[in-house]
Amino acid sequence: MMSLFSPLGPNSSLTSGQSFNHGGKAQSLGCSSSKNKPMQLKISSGLSTKAIGDINGSFTLINIPHQWYNIIPDLPVKPPPALNPRTFQPVQPQDLSPLFSQELINQEMSNDNYTDIPEEVIEVYRLWRPTPLIRAKRLEKLLGTPARIYYKYEGVSPAGSHKPNTAVPQAWYNAKEGVKKVVTETGAGQWGSALSFASSLFNLQCEVWQVRASYDQKPYQKLMMQTWGAEVHPSPSDLTEAGRRILKSNPSSPGSLGIAISEAVEVAATDPDAKYCLGSVLNHVLLHQTVIGEECLKQMEAFGEVPDVIIGCTGGGSNFGGLCFPFIREKLKGRMNPLIRAVEPAACPSLTKGIYAYDYGDTAGLTPLMKMHTLGHDFIPDPIHAGGLRYHGMAPLISHIYELGLMEAIAIPQTECFQGAVQFARSEGLIPAPEPTHAIAATIREAIRCRGTGEAKVILMAMCGHGHFDLPSYEKYLQGNLTDLSFDEEKIQASLAKIPKLVS
Repeated sequence: MMSLFSPLGPNSSLTSGQSFNHGGKAQSLGCSSSKNKPMQLKISSGLSTKAIGDINGSFTLINIPHQWYNIIPDLPVKPPPALNPRTFQPVQPQDLSPLFSQELINQEMSNDNYTDIPEEVIEVYRLWRPTPLIRAKRLEKLLGTPARIYYKYEGVSPAGSHKPNTAVPQAWYNAKEGVKKVVTETGAGQWGSALSFASSLFNLQCEVWQVRASYDQKPYQKLMMQTWGAEVHPSPSDLTEAGRRILKSNPSSPGSLGIAISEAVEVAATDPDAKYCLGSVLNHVLLHQTVIGEECLKQMEAFGEVPDVIIGCTGGGSNFGGLCFPFIREKLKGRMNPLIRAVEPAACPSLTKGIYAYDYGDTAGLTPLMKMHTLGHDFIPDPIHAGGLRYHGMAPLISHIYELGLMEAIAIPQTECFQGAVQFARSEGLIPAPEPTHAIAATIREAIRCRGTGEAKVILMAMCGHGHFDLPSYEKYLQGNLTDLSFDEEKIQASLAKIPKLVS
């Protein structure tokens, strides 16, 4: 019987609050404000936690959320289903079973508002969660803005980004079901590092296909994956049919996330002991990432703040959705009304320049068809330094929410992003990964706008990881050798022409 994930190929004919837990569960608010002073407490388990005290001496401790949030039941219109590319009917659980853990399939298709986080996963989360919410007071001063800027910093995880929020549960569910190996792709290396880390905790083998441009640009991400025991290949490679096909047409291909996904899916689908893991795009991934937003809601509440603007970078959408979905819930319920803004690279602008259509999630056409904003599965973005944003499509759920008018999107070139990153580093001290520099640049734009209008807006920004392994990119910028790479309109139109045409 032919699997949904057997090579079909894009060229085939298609016609259609205030508590403390003695066991260490209560964690730090981890931010500072003019009225609150962090104090270190020592709990009996030996773990350290921060309490934020107000001027009256009371304390607020933020717990790690015990449930992930699913936004789908709260949306006014349900998102279109993924389709089987052979039947054009909605994908069924059995269609996904060759690749994914059964529990992850259940979560992918769930209509439940909340999913309990397993205690084994929370135990690992305690290594770094809750993550700090920090007010960027020095950046505010530098910009001379009346706006109050906060950022939710995910770079404190072992892998240095938000990606372990989903890597840990994905590895745990697979290990629980007896899987021996997980296979995946990675762009900049943040997701590959996160899954390598999580796999090492649950005794899983891990095999990673890393986009060639990032494989060459970021050698220390590869070394980190290997330190955690993963086997890492540059993509495209000669190890898969999908990779060989790309190399035949372009031996010097820089690769793309779409190509790397094709290679990982091909390997996982043909290995009975392996399952595939994805670091973005799919519903269950965004579900896991909502620990970010759920924590942040409590942290903002503790400071008596409500965001007027929420900004995050978007590639596949996991970091953005993780922060924003709980706030969109509150917006839909009429409890707040923030403007929610996605920021993407000008060289890979799926939301702002792509079309909303059914398309493959990978280059070779091995995945189901998903309704998303896409530049075409054949599109290979220029090798910008924000490798984690070099994806031809956007998460279907974020695409749907964008279509509903619940958020907006802009695109910013990488030189402006690195300019903002250096301003941020020299005022706040943290060196951001290239991906969140897009959110920083957009935040600076908004703060300067507030300077002009005199509005004291509260701006909340997603700071999804540090840039310690991206210093060569900073070197290029500081030496004046970083250039803006823009998309080729002709190339995009050629790619869009290959999107499957569905007959309704």
